[in-house]
Amino acid sequence: MTAKSLADLHVAVLLGGISSEREVSLVSGASCADALERQGAKVSRVDAGRDLAEVLTKLKPDVVFNALHGAWGEDGCVQGILETLQIPYTHSGVLPSALAMDKAKAKAVLTAAGVEMPGGGLYDRHAVARDHVMAPPYVVKPNAEGSSVGVFLVFEGANGPPSAVGEESWTYGEQVMVEPYIAGKELAVAVIGEASGPRALAVTDIVSATGFYDYEAKYGEGGSHHVLPAPIPPAVAERAMRMAERAHAALGCRGITRSDFRYDDVKDVLVLLEVNTQPGMTPTSLAPEQAAYVGMSFEDLVRWIVEDASCPR
Repeated sequence: MTAKSLADLHVAVLLGGISSEREVSLVSGASCADALERQGAKVSRVDAGRDLAEVLTKLKPDVVFNALHGAWGEDGCVQGILETLQIPYTHSGVLPSALAMDKAKAKAVLTAAGVEMPGGGLYDRHAVARDHVMAPPYVVKPNAEGSSVGVFLVFEGANGPPSAVGEESWTYGEQVMVEPYIAGKELAVAVIGEASGPRALAVTDIVSATGFYDYEAKYGEGGSHHVLPAPIPPAVAERAMRMAERAHAALGCRGITRSDFRYDDVKDVLVLLEVNTQPGMTPTSLAPEQAAYVGMSFEDLVRWIVEDASCPR
């Protein structure tokens, strides 16, 4: 954006939305809106629904801060609306958002870019529910959901495959991603897309109370805690940070992203699981925690994200 003081800007913060991650987005959006208001910006909080184009046309904001998570808000759909309206907006554009949200397509792009991935692929959900499509241990997850929604772990000795994937109540698509389970640590790396290129901030070790970083571990009280910096060898931390930067660039991401990894410290295997183009944005979320660790306050981070906004993206 053209340099302006926040006090001169009208920022529409998109929050809530219509995905399974609505509640998380409400918290992220409120935190960002509050931080912008503390710095003098005029803020309109927009609970993004199907009438988003009409609402924004009436509001006429200078910039849109996209704090949505999950389908529609994070997969290129809302980004397309913003491109059509020609309003500068934050985070990644249409194609990077769509790519990163589709695990199979992102895996193809990232593998071609030399990023280590866990293998596996897409399978019909009914086939996955009937029988093991690969030898346990493995992970089953929707191809286009975030926040570990709809994820199943199938360990060695399991009585059978995850039958819930084949039930009528399943709403996460007809194909699911099945990948080998990688034992070890859950790591996260935030990346800021600066003009000079993507810059990784730090590596966090996420310790889950249940041993798996699922939805409850991410957002439930006491579900997990973050160890920053991660207690891993410096060479591994360096590998993770460079891989996160490479992934950010390969997908064409903008603004801030967060890459999630598994690290088997026994076999020294480090793989990237996915890139989040709309990472959680509360002061205690992973990306803002890492920003604070390198000297960037929550207010500074939110301001930088707004200053980085543009259209087209």
